[in-house]
Amino acid sequence: MATLKRGRDYRGFILLSILLGTRREAWAGHIFYSLPEETDTGSFVGNIAKDLGLEPRELAEHGIRIVSRGRTQLFALNPRSGSLVTAGRIDREELCAQSARCLVNFNILMDKMSLYPIEVEIIDVNDNSPRFLTEEMTVKITENTAPGVRFPLNEARDPDVGTNSLQSYQLSPNRHFSLVVQTGDDGAKYPELVLERVLDREEEAVHHLLLTASDGGDPPRSQTARIQVTVVDVNDHVPVFSLPQYQVTVPENVPVGTRLLTVHAVDLDEGVNGEVTYSFRKITQKILQIFQLNPHTGELSTSEGLDYEESSYYEMEVQAQDGPGSMTRAKVIITILDVNDNAPEVTLTSVSNSIPEDTPPGTVIALFYLQDRDSGKNGEVTCTISENLSFKLERSVDNYYRLLTAKNLDREKLPVYNITLKATDGGTPPLSMETHISVNVADTNDNPPAFPHSSYSVYIPENNPRGASIFSVTAHDPDSHENAQVTYSLSEDTLRGAPLSSYVSINSDTGVLYALHSFDYEQFRDLQLRVTAQDSGDPPLSSNVSLSIFILDQNDNRRQRPRLQVAGHDGVGDVAVGSQVGVGGADLGDRGSRRIVLNHVDHVRRLWENRRVVIDIANVQAARQRLLVAVRDGGQPPLSATATLHLVFADSLQEVLPDVSDRPEPSDPQAELQFYLVVALALISVLFLTAVTLSIALHLRRSSSPTTCGCFQYSLCEKSGPVIPPNYSEGTLPYSYNLCVAHTGKTEFNFLKCNEQLSSEQDILCGDSSGALFPLCKSSESTSHLVSFF
Repeated sequence: MATLKRGRDYRGFILLSILLGTRREAWAGHIFYSLPEETDTGSFVGNIAKDLGLEPRELAEHGIRIVSRGRTQLFALNPRSGSLVTAGRIDREELCAQSARCLVNFNILMDKMSLYPIEVEIIDVNDNSPRFLTEEMTVKITENTAPGVRFPLNEARDPDVGTNSLQSYQLSPNRHFSLVVQTGDDGAKYPELVLERVLDREEEAVHHLLLTASDGGDPPRSQTARIQVTVVDVNDHVPVFSLPQYQVTVPENVPVGTRLLTVHAVDLDEGVNGEVTYSFRKITQKILQIFQLNPHTGELSTSEGLDYEESSYYEMEVQAQDGPGSMTRAKVIITILDVNDNAPEVTLTSVSNSIPEDTPPGTVIALFYLQDRDSGKNGEVTCTISENLSFKLERSVDNYYRLLTAKNLDREKLPVYNITLKATDGGTPPLSMETHISVNVADTNDNPPAFPHSSYSVYIPENNPRGASIFSVTAHDPDSHENAQVTYSLSEDTLRGAPLSSYVSINSDTGVLYALHSFDYEQFRDLQLRVTAQDSGDPPLSSNVSLSIFILDQNDNRRQRPRLQVAGHDGVGDVAVGSQVGVGGADLGDRGSRRIVLNHVDHVRRLWENRRVVIDIANVQAARQRLLVAVRDGGQPPLSATATLHLVFADSLQEVLPDVSDRPEPSDPQAELQFYLVVALALISVLFLTAVTLSIALHLRRSSSPTTCGCFQYSLCEKSGPVIPPNYSEGTLPYSYNLCVAHTGKTEFNFLKCNEQLSSEQDILCGDSSGALFPLCKSSESTSHLVSFF
């Protein structure tokens, strides 16, 4: 019920202060509000959105929040209305103690980098009653004390300020005593008991009084203390201190229990009247917890550790009282020296953990606050970072600092910056604190893919399988993620009227090239390509590289079917045998070298350097000759072609025409070869069956009587010699040619191009089939003729 009553005492005043006394002032960039203490949580303080010129819905867009230096958050922002409200109970006495004016300062952070100072004055309300240090006081007065003597009493203390603080004392009605209130230099009020009538111990040894302390609140608050006045015998001397004021200066880090000073008072009386005891007089409960006073020796020592940051000095009064009760007082002032016992503190207000690498110099990365609870040089803080980093520090308002980029960043050189903020104070020795900030550099597409070489050359043999991989290219992009994803493509071009993509393709992901055709060295010998590597950035970057594909020749072409050419001069005939381009194939190099092989024929001269075979007609005895020509290249394996040449010597071309046109068409050598293969396969099958039959017969002969196999006699098995076909000729491509040479007096040479193939066993004009080489028919002249073969 006392609590409810107390709330009703000042609830009306709080409401009146909110409605009439709450105000806002703005000057020099500051926003000022006032608020009575002890308001409920969520009470309205001021309209931050209106004072900043914003709509309530814009608060979230600008990221507005409260940045407080204190350990407790006293205020909060209402995101819907944009109002500043209380975040909890606010006690002015806890914040500002006895200060005449209580101000709470904090900042509003907008857009992460802009600060607006806010100042709120906490108005005192009468929420504390005056309190005596002890509820009972004892005063000893000798019976011979003359009227008018004053006796100091313990004063009451009220933590409120202004009219709500202690205003008056009132003594209960009595016949011997009155009350006088003294006002000190600091405005404090000290009650003194005044003797109005002479005391008589024998009449009344003890007097009981009540002292009431009241404040000036509405309604006022008060507290009562009991005073016991004991009448003693005569004591005509009071204790006297050696000094009217004691002062001492000590560092804040003195150990607990250290003696700070000793107060001393002397009483000239003897016996009990001269025994002096010491005690605190003007002291708060907090000071009483920190210091202790020996009542017999007067030594003042510490009972708890001192902290300069909480209080830099303490002022108190001690009193000396003799046995009968005479007392005197002295003032004690203790000054605390600051010691560098607090390291600087770094409070990060806002920080960007990731920034793109193309961020321009001067961009704000972080905003932080420096503070040191020490004072003087011990509280002077400097902040540094490593000089070799791409960042710098810049001071903002108050003790706020900004971390900015000092130069352009490059993620490929350093993707993460670990920044150490080192705050150092000016104490001796200096204390420091390090705060680490990790900033990731986000990649931008600033590097195109790069090939390790400017050009490539690939050598592949012809007749390669289709779809086989022939080469692989790789481009490296130092960027990351999609900016480093490389795709490969071939430039659009044509080869022999067809796009290059129909000959070669490339895997867009791996860069592997595949041959879509089986290349032929005899058709084209090289391909010129351009490979493009492009990343997946926005916009994409690309680079090119030239690729030359060279086709290597293989021994894959046989000799083409030979043909005949005849040339004559002055009785000499040259017959040439060769391919479509002479005696040679489409392959080059060693595989294209030629070798001509002839069967042994008299009167034939071989001219290898001109690929000619020369025949001396004058020495030829037969009018009909047959010449076998074989051409072989130098490849591995070697390929060859053969041709059969029939020569007929006559005086005129008309003599041989009828015979040539009537000769039957020679059989196809390829068909004959297939026939021989079939016959050979049949012979092998017969031999296999014969061997199986003989094996069975031998087995039966061993296992039964001899008469069982009587029909199997050795005389029945005869060996027949091999039969060589008359038209057989060596080579891979056998062909037959008939050459008719007419011998006339005018040295006339004529060549009959036979459209139909003639059998090598049939002769032209002469019926002699003896098979002799170059048999001479009738010759009337002895002129020598040469026939050359190419």
